[in-house]
Amino acid sequence: MHFKWKLVALAGTMLHAFTCAQAQQQPAVTSETLRFSVQDAISYALTHQYAIRNAKMDELNQLAVNREVSGLALPQVSGTGLFQHNPVIQKQLVDISNFDPNAPKGTTVPIAFGLAYNVLGQVDVNQTLFDPSVLVALQARKTLEQLARKGVQYSEVEVKAAVYKAYFNVVAADKALVILDSNQVRLRNILAETREIYKEGLVEKLDVDRLVVQVNNLESQQTRLREIREVGIAALKFQIGMPVKQQLVLTDTLGNNALKADIQEQTDFSYQNRIEYQLLETQRQANEYNLKRYRLSAWPSLYLFGQGGASRASGKFDYFSSQSWYGYVSYGLNLKVPIFTGFQRLRKVDQAMIAVKKNEIDLEQLRGSIDLEQANSSTSLRNNISTLDNEEENMQLAKEVFETTMIKYREGVGSSVELLNAESALLMAQNNYFTALFNVIVARVDYLKAFGKL
Repeated sequence: MHFKWKLVALAGTMLHAFTCAQAQQQPAVTSETLRFSVQDAISYALTHQYAIRNAKMDELNQLAVNREVSGLALPQVSGTGLFQHNPVIQKQLVDISNFDPNAPKGTTVPIAFGLAYNVLGQVDVNQTLFDPSVLVALQARKTLEQLARKGVQYSEVEVKAAVYKAYFNVVAADKALVILDSNQVRLRNILAETREIYKEGLVEKLDVDRLVVQVNNLESQQTRLREIREVGIAALKFQIGMPVKQQLVLTDTLGNNALKADIQEQTDFSYQNRIEYQLLETQRQANEYNLKRYRLSAWPSLYLFGQGGASRASGKFDYFSSQSWYGYVSYGLNLKVPIFTGFQRLRKVDQAMIAVKKNEIDLEQLRGSIDLEQANSSTSLRNNISTLDNEEENMQLAKEVFETTMIKYREGVGSSVELLNAESALLMAQNNYFTALFNVIVARVDYLKAFGKL
C-alpha cells in the first residue's frame, strides 16, 4: 500500500535524525500508560524535545554572555603579590668621580643595584569612562537576547509541525487498521459460509481457495501495517523526547471535518507572522550593531586607572620581623587615540556593511519564498481536500458494490470471482482513501506553517 510506504519513510527519517542527536537526559519511564492528545504531545515536546532543550541552553548562554558584557562597564579590580629572590645581583659599572670629586675622572667601580629579597603587594583599579566598542556591546544586549529567544521559538515551530505530522500519521494508521480489521472479519465470515456451501457441493473448491488466498493476503497487510504503526509510535516518542519504552496511547481521532477546520483565505497575513522572518530581522539589527562598532572604533577611548601597594627590599630574609614597608598610590587617565591602523578598520567596516546588505537580500528572498510557500500550500491543501472527498465517496460506493455483490453471491446468482473482484476494488478504494488522508495531513500542517499559524 502506497500509504504504508510513506509511513515507513517518515518513521525511518525520524528515527535516523533522533538517533544521531546528542544523548540527553530523558524523563524516567513510568509504569503508568500515558494518554496524549495532539496538544498534550506538543506540550510534552516543548519541554523535553532535544532541539528545544538545546535552543533554551543557547538562550541561557546568551544571557550569560550579556552579563559578561555588562561587566565591561564596571570597575576592574585586581591584586598582585610578588616575592623575588636575587641570589646573584647584577652589577653595573659607575664612574665614581661623579660621587667623589677626589677620585680621578674615569675611575669605574662595580655597584650592585637592588637587594637580595624583594616583596611587593599591589592593587590595580581600572574603570572604562568611554569606549565605543563597550558602548555598542551594551546597546546590542537586548537584540542578542531577542535573537536567542527567537531561536527557541523557531525550534518550537519546527517541532510542532513534526509532532502534528507524526501524531496524525499514527492516528491514520490506526484508522486504516480498523477498516482492515473489519474487512478481515467480513472475509472470514464469507469464507466460513463458502466452506459450508462447498460441503453441500454447491460451489467448487476453487472458490474456497480463492477466498483463503484473499484472507491470507489481507492478514499479511494487517501485520505489516501494525509493524509500521509501531515504528510510527516509536518515531513520535523520539520526536517529543519521550523514552521509547514508555507506554503511550493517542486519544485524538481523525476526520475530514477536523482536517478542514481553520482553513480559509488569510487576508491579515504579515511577514512578521513567520518566525523565520523575525529571526532575519533580528539578525539584521545585530549586524547593524556590528557595523556601528567598527565605525565607532575610530573614536578615542578614555580609561581611569589607579593603583596602590606596599613594597619592601632587604638583604636578608627577615620579613617576619618588624621592619618598615613603603607604600605608594597613583592614579590617572589613559587616553587612546587611533591614528593609523593600516586600513584594517575600514576593511572591517566594509565587511560589516556587506553583511548588512546580504541580510537585506536574504529578507527579500525569504519574502518571495514565503509567497511561494503560501501559494503552493493553499493549492495543495485545496486539491488534497477535494481528492479526499472524492476518495471517501469512492470508498463508500465500492463498499456498497461489494455488499450488493455479496448478497448476490449468497443467493447463488453471483460468482466468487465477482465477489473477489468487488473485494479487491474495495481494498483499492480504501488504500486510495488512506493515501489521500495522509496527503491532507501533510498539506494542512504545511499550510498552517506557511501562514504562521502553528
